[in-house]
Amino acid sequence: MKTHSTNYFDTFIEVAEDTKASQGTVPPCKNGKKTVAYLQYELIAGYPYQYTSDDVLFQIHAERNAIAEADYSAAREQFFSKGQPCFRASPLTKTYGFGVHSNEEGKMAVYGLESPEYEQLVSDEKIKKVKAMKATK
Repeated sequence: MKTHSTNYFDTFIEVAEDTKASQGTVPPCKNGKKTVAYLQYELIAGYPYQYTSDDVLFQIHAERNAIAEADYSAAREQFFSKGQPCFRASPLTKTYGFGVHSNEEGKMAVYGLESPEYEQLVSDEKIKKVKAMKATK
């Protein structure tokens, strides 16, 4: 079975050109439930450079679908048997003002648009830059 990956390496995903955000903002919960954006933020900001994009996306999928940890291996293989949207399409980069940096191992951290780290990553010529997808068409 072919597996697809959303991982980036040595890459910085800049916020979308049309974002209304001027700084990184923690995504809100809705009706007391954690949104996908909030779960992404919680995992990446809470554990910088510990998870790859694939790890984060699968973990959220598993949590939202109540997949038992014993079934993770098969469920992960099934999940990545078809393409998944990468973090260029994440609400963190499109709406909430966060850039996502993936290091040489593909592990991620988030940086608010207003942070000195964000500016440093944008100006680092050794790191590949890609823009998040536009929030509007």
